[in-house]
Amino acid sequence: MIRVALDAMGGDHAPQAEIEGALLALKDLPELRLQLVGPQAVLEAELANYPSLDRSRLDVVDAPEVVGMDEKPIAAIRKKPRSTIMVGLGLQAADKSDAFISAGNTGAVLAGSTVQLGLHEGVERATVGTLFPTAHLPVLVLDAGANVDCSPREMVGFAYLGTVFMRDVMDRAAPKVGLLNIGEEDEKGNAQAKETHLALKQAPGLNYVGNIEGRDILGGHHRFGTVDVVVCDGFVGNIVLKFYESVGRFIIPLIRRKAPEVLQRADMREVLEVLDYTNYGGAMLLGVKGTTIMCHGASTANAFKNAVRVAVQSVEHRLSQHVGAEFAQHLTAGPR
Repeated sequence: MIRVALDAMGGDHAPQAEIEGALLALKDLPELRLQLVGPQAVLEAELANYPSLDRSRLDVVDAPEVVGMDEKPIAAIRKKPRSTIMVGLGLQAADKSDAFISAGNTGAVLAGSTVQLGLHEGVERATVGTLFPTAHLPVLVLDAGANVDCSPREMVGFAYLGTVFMRDVMDRAAPKVGLLNIGEEDEKGNAQAKETHLALKQAPGLNYVGNIEGRDILGGHHRFGTVDVVVCDGFVGNIVLKFYESVGRFIIPLIRRKAPEVLQRADMREVLEVLDYTNYGGAMLLGVKGTTIMCHGASTANAFKNAVRVAVQSVEHRLSQHVGAEFAQHLTAGPR
């Protein structure tokens, strides 16, 4: 049985969306035991809306404090040790859970995961990896916003972390890694991009194809095809992520206005589902000694259900252990 702790108070629609998503996940995943983390009275009141619920695989873990979105992360995890974030991560740190999911304060989840779980040896910074739907296969972009300023060495670490995830969880045999830049040529980009490009070319064990441009994320590269892992710093990555999230909000109203009958076609509904971020769950926090998944604040029940699915897959594939082994191998081989 895989145990997943879900912060039931982190999202914009808490706790209704989290609890509904948890129940959908329990229905779909017989190997799952789910731990709802939050103020016990609040969660029990919401669960009372499901009188026929079988709670044999559902636990409520009391956490009376909630970290606000506007709170400073380090201060919050220190001042609120009984918050949903710290209690949920504490379950994993105490080997009472296998994964943690939250749509709460991203900085607090990152800081709490680093403090409670620790980083694998050789990992300088944990990174948020987000799957982007494309016309072909999903592409992992990292960092997606956790680390605004990154050194070239840290970005090489992101490339290794992304490679392990795409290889082990997404079944890509030799994931292709690209560096997001303003051009393909070696001399393109700012000083950070040029140095990172050179470091990635020299990094052993990476299938690094070179610099790629923003258009290559969704459409594929004209020579390399689909790039599996796109590396960038969190400043750039978060801008790209937020822009991508706006695509569906642009396309669907446009079709509704210009050709509303198209939306009634079953094949078109399938196409538009590709743009629905809720089908991809949350973003993986890679590099910590455990499994943490960050969800969008506006996540729906479907998003939480799929975040739980990704958490279960990550635990089943022993992703964290493989990350540790990957970095141990590179440490043994010498400095990167």
